[in-house]
Amino acid sequence: MMHPAERPFRVTVYASSSERIHADYFAPAEELGWLIADRGFELVWGGGRFGLMGAVSRGARRRGGTMRGIILQMFVDKNVHCPHTEEMESVTDMRTRKRGLDEAGDAYVVLPGGLGTLEEAMEILSFKQLGFHHKPVVLLNTKNYWDPLIAMIERGFDEGFIQSHYRGVYAVAQTPAQAIEHIVTAKPWNPAPWHASLADKPGGGAG
Repeated sequence: MMHPAERPFRVTVYASSSERIHADYFAPAEELGWLIADRGFELVWGGGRFGLMGAVSRGARRRGGTMRGIILQMFVDKNVHCPHTEEMESVTDMRTRKRGLDEAGDAYVVLPGGLGTLEEAMEILSFKQLGFHHKPVVLLNTKNYWDPLIAMIERGFDEGFIQSHYRGVYAVAQTPAQAIEHIVTAKPWNPAPWHASLADKPGGGAG
């Protein structure tokens, strides 16, 4: 678990902003926030105060944790941002926001979410596969929400769309405590380059 010594270890959390979801999803998100704070880590998140975004930030704040939000200015204008954070960066487009969330984190936890969260998860996993980062990525599988995605990825492995040596590209946790444990015990990630076997395997690639 390596990070610059002059700052806390940062955990980027991707999560839903919806308030319409089942109540059972909120407590684990809040627990993840306070576990991040209890470890002395800094929470990096999308800056929102609703849905699971709001829950994870409340958990961190209630334990005295530090938080760094990265949010679209249009959401600040709509007053959906969290006003209780040490640092809130507003940006004008989603690509800048996603880049900020990606680059700030030393590890990533993906909570249940919709299309935006799914996009963030797939991007950070594909970046890891391509060697753009070597950081832990954990799917927090509350209420088995991510089971269909995990099954789809496994099918990709089984049918050769994803090379087998990438099976460790992510971890799955059923509880927030397991998610933190995956992060703190993560082994160095150094698989063969994605392109290493392209010359030998027709149809290979970065899929």
